[in-house]
Amino acid sequence: MLRDKSLIPLSRQHQHALALCVRIERAAPIGNSDLAAWQGEIALQFQNEVSIHFAAEERVLFPAARRFEELVPLVEELVSDHRELCDSFSQAGVSELSASDLSAFAQRLSAHIRKEERQLFERLQELMHPEELATLGEKLADALAEAGQVCLLRNPITKVRSDS
Repeated sequence: MLRDKSLIPLSRQHQHALALCVRIERAAPIGNSDLAAWQGEIALQFQNEVSIHFAAEERVLFPAARRFEELVPLVEELVSDHRELCDSFSQAGVSELSASDLSAFAQRLSAHIRKEERQLFERLQELMHPEELATLGEKLADALAEAGQVCLLRNPITKVRSDS
């Protein structure tokens, strides 16, 4: 299903996080000498975008979804995912993730994003009226405005590896 324009800002941020996951997966196995660079980038992405994204979802999107009884269990699962992911982001911020932790983090974050995109967003678009989606989009835009001002400069160590 085509993504409703009200949810596109969240989907764009999902693409940024998925790109990080892909780069982590492609870099595997990540050596100990590169762990600090990866954890620094993860912590920076959380500070500049993901923390704002999670807050917008929890303050705006999830309450709207909870209006639909069938979505309540999914929303509770997504909130739980946020807590687990925040723990991993915090660990990255103090350089406590191992190489295997990084891989598990990337898989967990990717699965979480796909759950939101494929289950929550799709179902909200089916259940909500266009006017409700438009109002939701305005509230999300306000909640995400701070993240829109961020430019993330990557460490050369964390760039995508070519397969050549």
